[in-house]
Amino acid sequence: MTRDLRKYSSQTSVQLIIGALSLLFLIGLGLIAWLYGWGAALMGFLCLLGAMIPIGLIALSLNGLEFLLKKIDKD
Repeated sequence: MTRDLRKYSSQTSVQLIIGALSLLFLIGLGLIAWLYGWGAALMGFLCLLGAMIPIGLIALSLNGLEFLLKKIDKD
């Protein structure tokens, strides 16, 4: 029985990123709402979304480059 360690590593990384983002959004915004109110939590949510835009664009471009390189390498 063989194990694909690269796939396992990739899945683990994705799960860690999802867990960190969920903690950031749920716990972080929950604490802001509890301490400062819902208006501040809404502004915190908007700031977090604004911070995710460049991160998402970088991840999208890197995945696109990886896809293109794999396609070129296959040919």
